[in-house]
Amino acid sequence: MTTRGNTRQRIQDVALGLFAEQGYEKTSLREIAEKLEVTKAALYYHFKTKEDIVISLFQDLTRPLDELIAWAEDQPQPRTLEIKKEILRRYQVALTGAAPLFRFMQENQATVRELSIGETFKERMMTMAQLLQGPDLGIADRVRCVSALFTMHAGMFFTQSIEGDPEEKREAVLEVAIDLMTQAHHGPRS
Repeated sequence: MTTRGNTRQRIQDVALGLFAEQGYEKTSLREIAEKLEVTKAALYYHFKTKEDIVISLFQDLTRPLDELIAWAEDQPQPRTLEIKKEILRRYQVALTGAAPLFRFMQENQATVRELSIGETFKERMMTMAQLLQGPDLGIADRVRCVSALFTMHAGMFFTQSIEGDPEEKREAVLEVAIDLMTQAHHGPRS
């Protein structure tokens, strides 16, 4: 993981690394401070709790998702297939930037459900699902639209274990998501 610049970001990066390595519950503020080679008081100046660190990470790393939602909501209605494909493209960029956070969320699902970010994330996913669907779509096509969204998530985790160029893997995931979206808007292929 590349370390970003300022102290707050360094704390976030180190904490996220320890959370991934040891789990959220087993990581203490003291361990984070030791890894940073600062006192617990210095860490406490920036963050009072582990949850504060996770919330700040969530806010920082999902800002592109908030920007994507705002952009998509500003698009003309009904959203065309091309706009929905662009939503998927932009979503992939947002996911890639927040990959360490999503790995944390995947590996600490029970904890995330208990933290305030769990509900916020669920609301964002519901919004994204609505942005990709249309009122004129049948149930199967709505499922395809939502599946396109979650293909992006599953692809991010699944392709980690596949050999190959990271960009090629991202393109393959996006291609499958766009195929699902296209199929939803043109009916089943014969």
